[in-house]
Amino acid sequence: MVLKSPTWKWLYSLVVPGGLLVLAALGFLRPLGLPGWMQPLVAVYPYIVLVVGLLFGWHFDRSRMVLAMLSLALADGALLILAAGGGATEGVGRIVFNAVAFLLPLNLLALSLMTERGALVRSGVVWLGVTLSQLFLVAWICRPGLAELAASLEFAYFDPRLTRWTPIAQPALFVFVVASVLQLARFMFYKNPIESGFMWALVASFIALHGSRFGWNPTNYFATAGLILFLALLEESYKMTYHDELTGVPGRLALDQTLPGLGSRYSVAVVDLDHLKEFNNQYGKGVGDQVLQMVARKIASVPGGGKAFRYSGEEFAVVFSGKSAGDTLAHLETMRKTVETARFALRSGGRLREQSEQPSGDSSSDEELSVTVSVGVAERDDRKPTPDQVVKAAYRALYRAKMGGGNQVKR
Repeated sequence: MVLKSPTWKWLYSLVVPGGLLVLAALGFLRPLGLPGWMQPLVAVYPYIVLVVGLLFGWHFDRSRMVLAMLSLALADGALLILAAGGGATEGVGRIVFNAVAFLLPLNLLALSLMTERGALVRSGVVWLGVTLSQLFLVAWICRPGLAELAASLEFAYFDPRLTRWTPIAQPALFVFVVASVLQLARFMFYKNPIESGFMWALVASFIALHGSRFGWNPTNYFATAGLILFLALLEESYKMTYHDELTGVPGRLALDQTLPGLGSRYSVAVVDLDHLKEFNNQYGKGVGDQVLQMVARKIASVPGGGKAFRYSGEEFAVVFSGKSAGDTLAHLETMRKTVETARFALRSGGRLREQSEQPSGDSSSDEELSVTVSVGVAERDDRKPTPDQVVKAAYRALYRAKMGGGNQVKR
């Protein structure tokens, strides 16, 4: 399948859903983009997004979401109240438009860089104060005695004819470009839906400001920016709930939902890393976490159609749908040998790498580490009709493997 390619997966996670929502907004939210009978729905669309976004951001204790929604709402309110759309070419309206266009991408970029610590902690309150104080900053810039400062928001760094295609002044245009590039770089590094969401929210905000010159309602595009962030929050929350962040494999809740739907024939293997606590005690938890990450990738690539889940601590579960325990033994043995034969080198800085990887610099001081796993497997049958009973039987088999010295597969 095409999406199994890492490049296609990356592009898919970048474009969906943010990019698709921006395209949909361009097609349907512009004037005459939807039939007249749907206009009442369009009119309430921004309010629904704002209320739902704020409630969910508060419920999930995501201060970045709450503050981003407020920033978008305040930007839209400032433009509406002061008639500061893209058509405003002079006076207070133009000053407000320039200030909003300059400050909004800075706010969204700053919020994406902000460490998430909840909406009620001190940092969240400070950010709320900073966001609200920008209203007074914009009003202050509009004072007659500060015309020179207001004019700096429209300073032309290069030939003005190059940017006549947009009402956004060059300083704000520069901030939008830099913020978008940084957000793209953050997404490439973290591959996090929130980073993708902030990037597309910047794009939607740009469209809101740019399109106002042509009679497009900026409120709808600010609402689209909020909707993108809301969906990014839902996606991130789903991943945090059903996927283990450290190892990248599905987590315990995903396993609990998978087992009841497997039918009457399946097997479950419980895989335990031997002596991981000793690694943690001797080298520190950071090295232990790196061991877990590397071994998890090998467990997840088990042949035979097995699907890996992180069960707890150093334990993983591997589910084989439609297979008896006997059918899985060869596949689990292959996986066990893959882990056993892997050799990890611990560098002086505490960084772990597989020795098959290209060494960097002087590797003579690297310490070699080897890891093994013990595996217990059980199948669903008449004596073990429920998932809990199958997992308990797999644990009993794992105990026998441990008692036998570890580094083996038992059923």
